[in-house]
Amino acid sequence: MIKNMGKFDRVLRIAISLVFAMMIFNDAVSGLQYYILSFVSIIFVITAVAGTCPIYVPFNINTNKK
Repeated sequence: MIKNMGKFDRVLRIAISLVFAMMIFNDAVSGLQYYILSFVSIIFVITAVAGTCPIYVPFNINTNKK
């Protein structure tokens, strides 16, 4: 896969995931919100580590500076 995420985009996704994780572990959310935030957090971490966002591809978005 072609990396289409820049450093700022990747760091931002990790930061958002950490905020979601803190909300989950401090029991600030429950029920359906718990599952949605968990899923989004996991997806953000995976895409940040991989450096590729599948949603960017159809819109031809590339934040990776070469």
